Order: sequence, then structure tokens, then C-alpha cells
Amino acid sequence: MLQELSIKNFAIIDQLDVAFKNGMTVLTGETGAGKSIIIDAVGLLAGGRGSASFVRTGTDKAIIQGSFVFPTGGTTYRVLDELGIDHDDGSVILQREIHANGRNTCRVNGMLVNTSTLKRIGETAVDIHGQNEHQELMQPEKHLGMLDEFAGNKVAKLREDYTQKYAAYTQLKATLESRRANEKEWAQHLDMLKFQVNEIETAQLQAGEENELVAERDRLDNFQKINDALQQTQVILTGEETSAGANDQIGSAMQSMQAIADFDPAFKQIAASLETAYYALSDAVGDVSSQLDLLEWDEGRLDEIERRLDVINQLKRKYGDSEEQVLSYYDKIAAELKQMQSTDETADDLEDRVASQESVLLKLAEKLSKARQEAAKRLEKAIHGELADLYMDKTVFAVHFTRSKTQSLMSTGLDHVEFYLRTNPGEAMRPLAKIASGGELSRIMLALKTIFSESQGITSIIFDEVDTGVSGRVAQAIAEKISGIAQASQVLCITHLPQVAAMADHHYFIAKQVVADRTETSLTRLDESSRVDELARMSAGTQVTKLALEHAHELLKLAGEVKDSHRKAKN
Repeated sequence: MLQELSIKNFAIIDQLDVAFKNGMTVLTGETGAGKSIIIDAVGLLAGGRGSASFVRTGTDKAIIQGSFVFPTGGTTYRVLDELGIDHDDGSVILQREIHANGRNTCRVNGMLVNTSTLKRIGETAVDIHGQNEHQELMQPEKHLGMLDEFAGNKVAKLREDYTQKYAAYTQLKATLESRRANEKEWAQHLDMLKFQVNEIETAQLQAGEENELVAERDRLDNFQKINDALQQTQVILTGEETSAGANDQIGSAMQSMQAIADFDPAFKQIAASLETAYYALSDAVGDVSSQLDLLEWDEGRLDEIERRLDVINQLKRKYGDSEEQVLSYYDKIAAELKQMQSTDETADDLEDRVASQESVLLKLAEKLSKARQEAAKRLEKAIHGELADLYMDKTVFAVHFTRSKTQSLMSTGLDHVEFYLRTNPGEAMRPLAKIASGGELSRIMLALKTIFSESQGITSIIFDEVDTGVSGRVAQAIAEKISGIAQASQVLCITHLPQVAAMADHHYFIAKQVVADRTETSLTRLDESSRVDELARMSAGTQVTKLALEHAHELLKLAGEVKDSHRKAKN
């Protein structure tokens, strides 16, 4: 559920902080006061599309933050675990910043995420049902998804299995079509890949090999210079051509200073420095001698190095600017070659495989279709029950299945699904999108939402003026239906109907005012007395009469009785 909402510099809202509770919360107020803006803000937290136009004029950015908690083991926590987002204390904080330059910043529990990730999390947390959502019912292409959502795990597993097999089938079918259209190019490309893979494999290239070979070549190319330098160094250090070498002379100096070291700390320091120099030179003498022993001229090795470097340079000219790039290119073409060789079949062979996979898919699609038709019967029955509660008991709702004449497989199976409706006895069933009125669409969508809310596991449901276009007993029925949903989920509701507002467990009044030549929106929680006044205003308009106040009291009394019955039914 949504516990707290903070909005800053968003449209006409300067700063707004509100705490929400379980049950049903309504927001009422004059048209244009900013009720829907609050819902828009929640929608952005759920990953909705942001725009710089949302940023309050004169400010750099709009900031929206919501704090949520969910039942243990809920869907939201599972998604957070998949994404590696911490939620040890059980709270989930969604934050969205929209900058005036259009840039968006999204965070979940302090971790930066992209808008797609925020939407994936938000869809499990909040379900916003507004007037525009009626458009889903007006788009037959969305009806199959709504049916599958209602059908639950059985259809979900079948559809997932079908989707995976369909992806493999379409890929194989594309390979077949490509082979038929490009047999010659396929063969030429395959030969080229084989040649390139073989050339790089034969070279047995190693990363860093070129640098080592160049260093070795430089030593051989400069053999005489190196040998002369080592010989001269050895003579100087060991004194082979004189009475005493540099190392022996340093040793003698060290001994002389050691003899007087105890007479002065300065003498002791000089003796120590000479001792360090003496032993360093002794090590150098050993190293020079070792290098002379290792030094060997091998003209054959120099030729071998030049040939190897030539091989490496040829590979670099063809496949990359460095050994690493050549090896990376090899990995790429080796994988492509493996893929092509794995499908190195004739077109006839591929055609047989396509036919085999199509046969498997058709059987799975039939099984999926059967499960959908079973679910459709359950959905029709459930919708009829909900519509009866909403004074549409004469309405017949049906899920209509059709297929193409060719039985063509689609990514969703074989079924085209569309919702049909008959609003009056004796009329023919017709597509819902073509005959339903605005009020009917509101009630049908509310019926669907009532059914889906029991299985979706979403803990916060928002209704944004779904009661538009209805009145009287229908308005009361909608109010009772929304109140019933609030027994299982937190409900936030924007309404213009006093019947709906009376059902609320918590009532907020939204108003706008001009402060320092700027329009600002404020939110006030109403106590029982203020609720009576607001309900009377909603019923009577600007002129609140004694009768309107009495009617408001009666609405609250009736709402209390309905909520008591809901609680008893739940227990």
C-alpha cells in the first residue's frame, strides 16, 4: 500500500505531503483544483511517461516520492529481488525527478534505475483506473490480454511454453526463407567464415605475443652493441685490465671508513653508504656476468621472429588493429560459423523441420485455445454477477472467439478474441466497442477491475473519476462496489459523486488558491463535520440547504451500514 506521498514543484502543486492509510480514501474538490494532478504524480512513480511540462513554472525540477509497503512474499518484493534492489526493512521508496530540460531521474530505495525498471516495479504496486482506461475496452486487440490475465496460471504457463516454441519456430522459418532466397550467398559466406576461422586458428595467436617478439628481435638486432656494453661494464667493475676494479676500490674505501666509524656519526653514515654501494655493485657484477653467459647470437631465431611478426601483422591488417581485436573477431566469426553449420542443411531438410515444429505448435495452440475458452466461460459468469450488482442485470456479456480461415499461427496462438455485449433483451450480440455507452463502459471496466483485483495481488488501486456519466442508484451501486474492493486493497478515489465520497474511510478535500500571484493546491483531511458539509456541497452545488445537509447525514449513515456488511462478509 501507499503510505506517504510527497510532491514538489509539480504542475500547480508547490509542496504537498500526505499520508495514506488502508481502506478507501476519496479526494474531492472543485473542478481544476488539482485532484487528477495528484493521480498523475502517482502514475509517474509507477513508471508513466514524464514530460518537462509537468515542472512548475519558474522551478528547475519536479520531485515526486512515494513510500510503499507490501505483504510478505508479495510480487513487488520478488521483482526487487530479481533486480538486486535491497528492501530489508520492508519499505519501498519510489522517487522520480523531472527536470525542466526534459531529463528524468528515477530511484528505487536510493538506487538509480531507468524508466522501464521503474515501470516494471510500479505495475506491481499501483493499478490506476481512470476514464481513459475505458479505451482498453474499445480496443479489441487488447481483449485477449485481459482474458489471459483473468485466466491465471494455467493459461499463463501454456502461453509461455507456446511463446518460447513460437520464437524458435519463427527463427527456423526465417532461416529457411533466407536459405531459399540466398543459397549462393549463404554458401559463399560459409566458405569465407571457414577460411577466416581456419587462418586465425592455424596462427595460434596469443595476446601480448607481439610485444615479446619485438623485444626479443631488438636484442638480437643490437647484439654487438649489447655485448660491447656488458664487456666494458664487467671490465670497469672487476678491474680485469687494471690493478683494481671499481668494486674493489669501493670495498677498500668501505673498509677504511669502517675503521673510523666509531669516532663520529658522520663517519659511520659514510661507511654505511659505501657498504650499500659495495654490495649493490657486487650484485651488478653478478648480473652482468649472467647476461654475458646468456648472450648468444642466433641468426636463425631472428629470421623466425621476423616471419612470426609478419604473420601477426597480416592478421591485424585483415581482422583488427591489435591481437585482442583479432581474437575478439575470431570469437565472433567462430560463433557465427557454428550457428551456420548447425543449420547446414538443405532447404528440404529445413522445410521438414519447420513442418514438424508447426505441427507441435498447432497442438499446443489448440490446448491453449481450449484453456482460454474455459476461462472465458468463468469470466462471463463473473462479469454477469458484477453487472447485476451495478444494475445491468439484463446485459449479456460474451467472449467471442474467431480464427483465420487458414488457421495461421500467431505469436499469441490461434485465437482472435473480442468482447461482445447485448444491453437489451431481444437484440443481437454485437462488439462491445461499437455499442457500449460511456456509463456502461465505466461499469463494465469496474466489474473487470473488481474481478481482477482479487487475483492480481496489487495493494493500491486508484479510481480516477470512473463514476462519470452515472447517477442515482447506479452511482450508489458503484460506490458500494468500490468500497467492496477496498476490503482487500487500499483504494484511492477521485469522485464528483456524494454517494461514492460517503463510502470513504478517509476523506481529503483539494482546493486551489492564489498566493503571491501564483496558483497553489492544498490538501485537507476532513473530519466528520466537514465531511457532512462537503457531501452537501457535492449534492447541492454552491447553495447548501438544510435538506442537502440532511441528505449528507443520510448518505454517511447508509455508507456505514454498507461497510459493516462488507466487513461481516469478509470475516
